[in-house]
Amino acid sequence: MRHHGVLYEPRRHPEVKDPAVVTDGVRWHLFGSGCGLTSGLEILHATAPALAGPWHEEPPVALRGVDHVRHPCAPGVVVEGATFHLYLQHAFNALGGHIEHLVSTDGGATFSHADTAVQSDAGLGEAGVYDPEAAEVGGVRYLSYAAMSVVGQPDLYLARSRGGTWAGAWARVGCILSHEQVPRHNQRGADGYEWGLEAPQLLALPGGGVLLTGVCFLAGRPRGHRQRLLLAVSEHAAGPYVVLGTPVRPSGRRGAGENGHGGAILGPDGLLHLIYQDRAGEGRPWRILRATIEVAAVAAAAEAARAPTGETVRANRGGGP
Repeated sequence: MRHHGVLYEPRRHPEVKDPAVVTDGVRWHLFGSGCGLTSGLEILHATAPALAGPWHEEPPVALRGVDHVRHPCAPGVVVEGATFHLYLQHAFNALGGHIEHLVSTDGGATFSHADTAVQSDAGLGEAGVYDPEAAEVGGVRYLSYAAMSVVGQPDLYLARSRGGTWAGAWARVGCILSHEQVPRHNQRGADGYEWGLEAPQLLALPGGGVLLTGVCFLAGRPRGHRQRLLLAVSEHAAGPYVVLGTPVRPSGRRGAGENGHGGAILGPDGLLHLIYQDRAGEGRPWRILRATIEVAAVAAAAEAARAPTGETVRANRGGGP
């Protein structure tokens, strides 16, 4: 693992979170949550000629037809040709919300509502849905997202496009990673429980297999120092997943602070680039960091973590607490 430091510092906004990085073949695009303005949340948009930058901040994304989304944040974005698809939650800490699908044909500057991708469904344990992200694995298009029956206790879920397009319709696959499958994650009912698993994103690995990034909250640590970027792997998008651990340490002195919501990109250099939010301590601003890892290292870690008995979960073997 190599840490490259800050990919994007807050500029217009006091802090930035929830990065989604894509390329249209000409430029790289960073979307995320612009936080801290008195006017509320905005969808951040920045562009660069290369993944490493330099990044130019564009005007905040204009959203059309989703006035019911009062606090737009945590965008999931995928590009198909000249069309950008954005998946947007209603809220991260509420039941009854849905995931909306918007489309842009002007390079990500303006997104217009197309349809509702995933509706909340209490009968399926998905009374609240949020943190959507899109991915194509083996020619199949998927939406991953966090879902919960109780606010603050989400697990990671998946839906598959039955129509073979980014418009769906979306068939629920179900839960692909739960609290109980992440040993170092704080468990429901435990003293000091903070939050569940969230922000899932899939990446098809060269040569086969799937990398899952997500967010967990470590047990036994003080608040403000518990959130971590989580990695897991599977042979199939629907799992079962082998938990590799938390690969990157927070950027604060002696590992103080926390990191989380992010994803992985296979860069033109053949490396896996982890793009994630980080803050160096409680009360410090969130910013976007980058680290890289060899694809072969991920494959080797997955093989080492897979038990011969078929067990699919192992304790953290990543970058420490």
